[in-house]
Amino acid sequence: MLTKSTAEAVLAEALTTGGDFAEIFMEDTVYGTISMIDGNVDKAANSRDHGAGIRIYQGLNAVYVHTNDTSLEGLLACARKGAAAIGDEVMSRQVQLTRSIPTNIHMIKQLPGDVSGQRKVRKLLDAYRTAKAYDTAISQVVTSLREVDQSVVIANSDGLFTNDRRVYTRLGVQAIASGNGENQTGFIGPGAMMGFELFDTRVDPAACGTIAAETAVKMLRAPVCPAGVMPVVIDSGFGGVIFHEACGHSLEATAVARGNSEFAGKLGQKIAADCVTAIDDGTMPNEWGSLNIDDEGTPTTRLTLIENGVLKNYMIDRLNGRRMNMPVTGSARRQSYAYAPTSRMRNTFIAPGNDDPAEIIATMGDGLYAAKMGGGSVNPSTGEFNFAVMEGYLVKDGKISTPVRGATLVGKGSEIIMKIDRVSRDMKMGQGMCGSVSGSIPTNVGQPMIRVSSLTVGGR
Repeated sequence: MLTKSTAEAVLAEALTTGGDFAEIFMEDTVYGTISMIDGNVDKAANSRDHGAGIRIYQGLNAVYVHTNDTSLEGLLACARKGAAAIGDEVMSRQVQLTRSIPTNIHMIKQLPGDVSGQRKVRKLLDAYRTAKAYDTAISQVVTSLREVDQSVVIANSDGLFTNDRRVYTRLGVQAIASGNGENQTGFIGPGAMMGFELFDTRVDPAACGTIAAETAVKMLRAPVCPAGVMPVVIDSGFGGVIFHEACGHSLEATAVARGNSEFAGKLGQKIAADCVTAIDDGTMPNEWGSLNIDDEGTPTTRLTLIENGVLKNYMIDRLNGRRMNMPVTGSARRQSYAYAPTSRMRNTFIAPGNDDPAEIIATMGDGLYAAKMGGGSVNPSTGEFNFAVMEGYLVKDGKISTPVRGATLVGKGSEIIMKIDRVSRDMKMGQGMCGSVSGSIPTNVGQPMIRVSSLTVGGR
């Protein structure tokens, strides 16, 4: 896709006006999407992204240009545009590259392009049928299959020349329950850095259909959640979206390097309860947020962010590492060649603790059990968040009682992680797409069941 000699010539051209570092990121990505509404194929499409981005540094100044003309002439022209934005000094530069082959820890058994459309549609039908059959209140079922096959080549003026291939597969099931003029939605979206073997080893579409429908029906028939300040138990898996949004983004150098984070300058300080250890791990085989190398060509790492309540690390990319005078952590990511990379999360989770899930609820008194989390919003500079609870239950005297709908969790990241007083042993992860300045990327969020001693619950 990109030869060593071409990369050397383009990088040398990018440095001719005084830049001290240059990088090429080239990709060729094939996307496949099939979606169904009520058992009928609504969309079946393939698309392709092909292009390259060139980044040039001069100290802390950075320029990023990109093109889909990946011929030698097209790349040289792109490099000249970037170089012109850096300065007007003319000098001759030489770049010598050494090929590096990353260790592949994500084995793929069935590439998306090798599987027939009929087999894919059958998986979606399995999910549709169980969801539709769950209850007469289910008015609509939307199922989807999303596949990505991305090949990248990365080269830089420090001599790096490497490549990687990333394959992702994800199922989506949305069930809508209707009654009394109202609609409620249940959703599940499991995925992995895997091919079609995802359905042989990890994901049962029929079971996913049941789970989505069950949530929708329960919430349709549930009363509205009462508002107030109370203890809240957040279940394992996608419940980790709160840590991801309210705290994780504030630990990315994207925010920290410019002082736009509530955790800036707090390395070595206590920022969470003693029972909280949080990790961002890009090395977990075949996980949704994993990589062999990041989008700057750095091998990914297992990074302890918080250990027993103490802030240990930030997630750092190359440019922000310069600003902070700190080493990179293999955390640079981007949606495609059209975006410059920056520090992003990978598989981010609160580590398992020692508490028993049943005991966590039995000792909480009256409160809310958030069994499944939905979407929300956060201000990274302050950590203030607002998240919807997709499936919630009131807890009375330590016993789960009435399902409730319409609950929201409102708070501040730095406060909520200080109020976590129980962490169970049953860590799970959920899949999502995370958006930031470098685009939308696949990330895992996760946690065991946790308990927050006091949290504002919005309702009625």
